[in-house]
Amino acid sequence: MKKTIFTGMATALITPMTPDGIDYETLGRFIDFQIDNGINALVAMGTTGENATIEPEDQYEVIRFTVQHTAGRVPVIAGTGTNNTAHVLENTKRACEAGADAVLVVTPYYNKATQNGLIAHFTAVADVSTVPVIVYNVPGRTGCNIQPKTLSVLADHPNIVAIKEASGNMAQFMEMMRLCGDRIAIYSGEDALTAPMMSMGCKGAISVLSNVVPAKASAMAAAALAGDYQEAARLQLQMLPLVDALFSQVNPIPAKAAVSAMGFGQDYLRMPLTPMEEPFRSKLFEEMKKLGVSL
Repeated sequence: MKKTIFTGMATALITPMTPDGIDYETLGRFIDFQIDNGINALVAMGTTGENATIEPEDQYEVIRFTVQHTAGRVPVIAGTGTNNTAHVLENTKRACEAGADAVLVVTPYYNKATQNGLIAHFTAVADVSTVPVIVYNVPGRTGCNIQPKTLSVLADHPNIVAIKEASGNMAQFMEMMRLCGDRIAIYSGEDALTAPMMSMGCKGAISVLSNVVPAKASAMAAAALAGDYQEAARLQLQMLPLVDALFSQVNPIPAKAAVSAMGFGQDYLRMPLTPMEEPFRSKLFEEMKKLGVSL
């Protein structure tokens, strides 16, 4: 297998913002909070970071700041995907210049692609990137699914080292493991399925949940990596109501509400995203309190 970027739990970071711009002071505190609570890697400018509504120059600055503030304590993975291959190539080059340890590239959305188109798209990105590439499969948001045989082809590229698999389809995930789990790392992108996926050989997760409960999420991944699947299952089930609450409205609306209530910046999102609504907000805070999160 190629060198693994990380094992365990990575947080797909929210991006603290105000109406005036990026809140870097809060972002720095939040990065420290994540690392101090056992997180093994950080993703800047992923979907949870609202990359779709942040201008390219600000995306670059958020990635650069995250790299500099993290200062090598854990790997920093930069989200660089869009539905325009030329833009992805430019974003990826800039993320490499900013010092990212790897890039996370989602499947093209809306215009989508054939399976051959996906191979061409990800190959083009991997050819220009000077850091390893993690492909990201989330068909529920993009309308585009990487099939296991397609992933097996991509796994032959020396610079494609992993996939964030968020289809929610366990049969598909297992076929990916069968075809190429010995060649690339497979990470859970479904917070409700991390422990089951890790029991089948998944190397960890890229998580929304860990924005809110990084210590518990990290403990679950660590237990699974140690082969203690009973403990991993216990933590997975304990956190499941919070996972449901975090996805009761479109991500990252609930995650931003949660971390703001924890003292990390304003509950501010860029349109078309809007703040979390009732009764979803009250239920989210209720589940956070059950897990000992201070609000």
